[in-house]
Amino acid sequence: MSLEDKYLITVGLEVHCELRTATKLFCGCANVFGSPPNTNICPVCLGLPGALPVLNRRAVEYAIAIGLALNCDVRRSVFARKNYFYPDMPKDFQISQYDEPICVEGYLELPVAGKRVGIVRAHIEEDTGKTTHVGSSGRIQGADFSLVDYNRSGIPLVEIVSAPDMESAEEAREYVSELRAILVATGATDGKMEEGSLRVDANVSVHRKGTEELGTRCEIKNLNSLRSLGRAIQYEARRQMEIVEEGGRVRQQTRHWNEDQGVTSSLRSKEEANDYRYFPEPDLVPLEPSSEMVELVRAELPVLPPARRAALSDLAGGKPNRSELEQIGTCIGLDLDGFVSSAAEAGLPFKLALSRAANELAALVGAGEALSPEAFVGVLKAEDSGRLSATQAKAVMAWLAETGGAVEEAISALGFVGLSDDEVGSLVDRVTAEHPNEWGRYMAGENQLAGFFIGAAMKASGGKVNGRVFSALLAGKRESAQS
Repeated sequence: MSLEDKYLITVGLEVHCELRTATKLFCGCANVFGSPPNTNICPVCLGLPGALPVLNRRAVEYAIAIGLALNCDVRRSVFARKNYFYPDMPKDFQISQYDEPICVEGYLELPVAGKRVGIVRAHIEEDTGKTTHVGSSGRIQGADFSLVDYNRSGIPLVEIVSAPDMESAEEAREYVSELRAILVATGATDGKMEEGSLRVDANVSVHRKGTEELGTRCEIKNLNSLRSLGRAIQYEARRQMEIVEEGGRVRQQTRHWNEDQGVTSSLRSKEEANDYRYFPEPDLVPLEPSSEMVELVRAELPVLPPARRAALSDLAGGKPNRSELEQIGTCIGLDLDGFVSSAAEAGLPFKLALSRAANELAALVGAGEALSPEAFVGVLKAEDSGRLSATQAKAVMAWLAETGGAVEEAISALGFVGLSDDEVGSLVDRVTAEHPNEWGRYMAGENQLAGFFIGAAMKASGGKVNGRVFSALLAGKRESAQS
């Protein structure tokens, strides 16, 4: 029996998202990415004596929008000082929210896993600066020196803390993917994990099957991609299983993920809340959003991914399979569900539209190219009618995304003008004559050989044959020969 068969994994996630405000949380410095080091700073975000914070109203509105989108209760909240020392935090404390956060008791649905993950809290806090350790290791151990950039200090964040309801790396990846889609849809963040505007800390523990008490958790810090998240959880869970299996005890600690080596390593002992000596921030009054403010934010929310997913699921007949759910998720995440809806409204098969949108269209968007919904529908109409093969349809989509123009223009430019029915009939006679053994087996009832003949016809015609017409004429020739 493998270790994975003997143990259960428990995962809880803390996701920090940077808010898309024009300025920082407590001052007027610009909230932008990529500026030269230490150019967006002032006495407030540097924590200089006498500087007082002033709360950014837009950040509060974004936090409320996030809470509503995650089915949370929005409540009175209090800012607190979280005290600890690190060079990139000039005040030696971080302004956050502790025992009275703004959003509590929500949930998020995992559509593929088919389960609900609780949201314990979503609270507002300021970001710290960024320390770069210069040297071969890239970490403080072995660094020649360290540089601190305070541009990020004071950037508004919302930290979203899940309940420990996930039981695998796959569920954790789906949670972050769905959460990111919801956050981006609200407009609160751009969700760019590669730029650090969405960062994930994973709390992982294991316990033997048949026992109810959860194991000791370790926290993996600052995972900045779904791939890293999945790999880190799998490695850390396996590490803990091996410790417990050998009779050891897992120590509660914070760990670093090394992407190149594929391992976690210890950073420090895991702090408890009392280690941070939280106390109310004396320079900020309690935050009490009025019911009118909350309802105004609710009214401005767009249609969110769960509702958009439900609309596509209805087009699928209400019961999409796992593969279709994953494709729907891809379309939602890239704002391609409107393409699928347009195709369905035009009477095209849902599965064809979903597949082309989640694969070919998504790849084009990922490469920075675009296709209009009208062009997308036009290509699918040509494919559905049999004028274009699947391969040709993909090529036409790529051509249109690169050069623009009309669908018919692309078909002509690529030389995909189809053969006439008579020409296809001649091609049937030719390929069956060239492959007598396969023709005999097809005559004997091996229907799967139709694909072989279509492939041969495609090769002989340079991809111009209409596969649907060819299949019909091929079957008709067999019926005539057998009558």
